[in-house]
This record gives sequence, C-alpha cells and structure tokens, in this order.
Amino acid sequence: MLDADSAAAEPEPGLPPVTERGGSRGALRLLTASGSGRVGLLLFALMVGLSLWVTFTYPRDFGVSRWSNPAVWADNPRNAPPNWTRFFDDVVPHSVRILTTPAETETIAAGEVRTFSVPIESSAAGSPGSLSMTLNGVAFRERPPALLAALVRPDGGRIRLSSVPIAAPRPGESPPFRRFYESPERVLLSSGPTAAQSLSGFFADRYPGVVISLPQGDLSPALFGRPADDGSGRIVAIDGDFELEIQAVVADPADEIAPIRVTAAGTAYGLMGTDGLGRDLWEGLLYGFPVALLVATLTAGASTLIGASLGIVSGYRGGAIDAVIQRFSDIVSNVPTLPLLIFLVTLLGRHLWLIMLVLVAFSWPGLTILVRSMVLQLRSGQLVESARALGASRRRIMTHHVFPQVAPFIIAQMIFFAPGAILAEASLSFLGLGDPSIPTWGQMLEAGFRTGALYVGYWWWVLPPGILIVLTAIAFMLLALALEPIVDPRLRRPS
Repeated sequence: MLDADSAAAEPEPGLPPVTERGGSRGALRLLTASGSGRVGLLLFALMVGLSLWVTFTYPRDFGVSRWSNPAVWADNPRNAPPNWTRFFDDVVPHSVRILTTPAETETIAAGEVRTFSVPIESSAAGSPGSLSMTLNGVAFRERPPALLAALVRPDGGRIRLSSVPIAAPRPGESPPFRRFYESPERVLLSSGPTAAQSLSGFFADRYPGVVISLPQGDLSPALFGRPADDGSGRIVAIDGDFELEIQAVVADPADEIAPIRVTAAGTAYGLMGTDGLGRDLWEGLLYGFPVALLVATLTAGASTLIGASLGIVSGYRGGAIDAVIQRFSDIVSNVPTLPLLIFLVTLLGRHLWLIMLVLVAFSWPGLTILVRSMVLQLRSGQLVESARALGASRRRIMTHHVFPQVAPFIIAQMIFFAPGAILAEASLSFLGLGDPSIPTWGQMLEAGFRTGALYVGYWWWVLPPGILIVLTAIAFMLLALALEPIVDPRLRRPS
C-alpha cells in the first residue's frame, strides 16, 4: 500500500516533474545548457558581486552623508565627461594634490616661511576649470599663521590669489590653538576680489592699451590665458607650466600646518563623469546595484509568496473561500496603482519602502489566478486523491503534494516579477516619486531629464543608468527563459 509521501514521488500524469534526475545538479545543468542561461547567470553573478562590494565598502547612509551633501563634491567639475573621452576630444583631467612637506623653508625675523609648490599644466587645448585649496588643520602657540596663495605664470606674471584669515586666540583658550581640524576650510582660489584685482593689474602692465573683459565668477580662463592677438579682448589659453605657491608664515617653528589639499578642476572626471552638482556618477551607478537587487528580490519574493499561497488555497479549498479570494483579486488588480501611489507619497513622504509596499500590494493577483487554475486540475488528480484517502490533512496536501508540482512555475514567475519591479521603481523615480535619500538609476535619469542634460549633450548623465536598467532586466529575463526547460521537460533538447 502506498502512503502519502511515496505517492508524491510519482508525477501526476500530464504534468511535468519538478526536475530531471539529478535534482538541483540536473536543474543547474539544464540552466547552463543554453546560451541565455549562461549569459543570464554571468550578468546576475556580476550584479551580486558589485552589490556585495558596495554593501561592505560604502557608508550605510551614503545617500544622505555623501550623495546629497554638496560639500563632498565642491571641488569636482560640473557636467564633466568621463576621463576616457580624451581619446576622442581634448580634455583636461581632474587633478588633486596633497601637500604634506614644504618645498622650501626660510627663517626670518618674524618666524619662519614655509613654501608649498604645486605644478599645473595648461595648454592651448584647455586649462583647469577652477583652482581651490582645502586647509585640514592649523595649530599655533602665539600668533596665527598667515597663509598666502599666488599663481606663477610662464610669462613671468605672479598673480596673488588669496590670503586666508585665521582666527586669533579666544579669551580662556589655552595653547596650542587649533583651527579647521573639525571642519576643513575650503578656499576657492580662482575667484574673489583679491585674484580679480591682481589679475587686472597684471594685464594692464603686461598688455597696455588692450581692453580685456574678465570673466564673471570664476577667473580660471584669465588666470591660465592671455588676450587674443586679434585685439578683440578675448582671452585664449596659453601653453606652459604654471605653478601654485602657498606660503605659510608662522611665528613659531613648532606651529603645525596639516596636509593641504589642492584641486585643479579639469574638464573631464572619473569613469562616468559628473552631473550638474559635481557628483561622481560612477559612485551613484555602483550604489544602484544593491538597490536594484533589493527592490527586485523583496518585491518579487513577497508578491510571489502572497500570490502563490492565495492561489493554492483558492484552487484547493474551493467554495466560499475560493470566491472571496478571486473577487478580492479582481478588485485589487483593477485598482489604479499610480494615482494611489501619488496620494500615498504626498501623504507619507517619498520613501523606498513605500514604493516597494505598493508594488507588492498590487502585483500578486495575476499569479493567484494562474496558480488557482493549475491547482484545480491537480485537486482531482490521482496523487491528491491518494493522499486524501490516506487521511492527509488539507494543509499537508497543499504543502507536500500540490505545491511541489507548481513550484517550478512559481519560481519562473518570481524571476519574471523581478525585472518588472526594477522597471516600476525606475519609472516612479523618473516621475519624481523616488526616495531622495537613496540614489537609484531612475532618480539619475529623472535628474538628467529635469535639467535638460541630454538636450545639451551631457549623454554620460543619462545613457549609463538607462543601459544598466535595461541590462538588469535582460539578465532576469534570460534566466527566466533558461528556466523554461526545467519547468516544462517537453522543451528540453535531446541529450
């Protein structure tokens, strides 16, 4: 006599077995037998690897503390293309130097002069977009140091750029007096009245009678240029080696100057360029991988769990329970999701968990209806009738005899749900409904279109996130296609 468990070992006539002989190894062999399966697994493994790397290396509050913090990107160029575009166009790479040791130290009556030197290259093809320095700390015992910055040009000019005021000792403060350690001081050297006045005086002495119009705001084009030969007053870049000199005049040789960060902003930056705020798009693109997998995994998993469970219960129990579940499924499937989400976002705020919750709440009815139709056939089959005759409970029959036969179909549907969830989140973020504290690919697309990046030629701001969204969806779709021979043995190729 057969018991309920031994009966489960024989597949229901007309329905495919879960896997071929070999269990999980056989399923994996079928999955990698096709080109779509191999490509899908490769893309998925790459996504998981990048997601794990980002998870362990990025700060937990990356969106708030770094991505949405303008101070982090203050030294970066705005709307700069990737560095590798230098193979197709003339660009100036971004340059950052950390000054720890002065190039020259001179003892004077008032103390000591420490001179830091930074070479800067410029050519007729382009010059740095801006020049800045960041003071990470100053400690003194008597008088505050005097910090002076000047640009030495190849044509003999010396342009005074800035002098940094340092607060004197406050009442009740004991030496050593520390400044800028907790909050570094950033000084934009290529703008300001000191640089403008010094540059105007130099041009007046070097090019008398030539009317020169200095640029508004940042003076970098004039700092690294000269008047055009046609007398139009235009400023053109010049070839040559420039040098930035930073002099620190200290009263006590024991006074400390922490490493100084000098940034010469280029016209190209990083692997994927920058956006209108100077943010490194490569960092944002990498952070999108774990977010996309999180949305896909949780949303698809929860939707599949709800839909499959209700479908099995509805199909097996029948009667009033079946009617209630099916009518509820019909109601939920006809609710307009987008207007409801807009209302909830307005009421509760833009949060990623809210988007995922809405996607889960309205994604399960289709699977419920499909699984119910399959269970209706299984309910009257020999396997279920044998288990019922042997006294198996309804719960045991649904979990041990019905679910294993529909599991391959459910798993395939879950993989199909994943790209839909990613595309839905990207679409909602593109409409401005995304979580502003968590950068996603959809938000990057929305920011690019909102600021007109694509219309002015900033393709690196729009194309990479769009391509990654498409590749992620393709990876899941390829895996789903590769699962078809496992779900339906009739699709398997003869070995």
